[in-house]
Amino acid sequence: MGRIFVVDLEGRTFTCKSCKTHLALADELFSRGISLPQGKAYLFSNVVNITAGPHEERMMISGMHTVADIFCCCCGQLVGWKYEVAHEKSQKFKEGKFALERGKIMDGADSEFYIDTHLSISDAEDA
Repeated sequence: MGRIFVVDLEGRTFTCKSCKTHLALADELFSRGISLPQGKAYLFSNVVNITAGPHEERMMISGMHTVADIFCCCCGQLVGWKYEVAHEKSQKFKEGKFALERGKIMDGADSEFYIDTHLSISDAEDA
């Protein structure tokens, strides 16, 4: 088994709720409006300190996508997924981006409070 190298980010970060490992910079936040049956997610252009599962076809609120679940590299917590392929033309902007579930991450700027979940925009409205 290899050694895990963790990237420490500088600036306002989003971290794994379980182990506080840095996952993304606020500057990489692409959209706050991803809706899921189990809650909301943020869409990021880039994330770090994750491992990816196998690609799978998944029907989402915005249509069919090929995605790979992503896990925190330190604690193994499922934190979201990566959009590999969007089958709907209007959703192509998501390809190569990462969705982090709001209930599984924390805003490192103020780790005592959960990220604002009062937004009500669906991911279909991001296009």
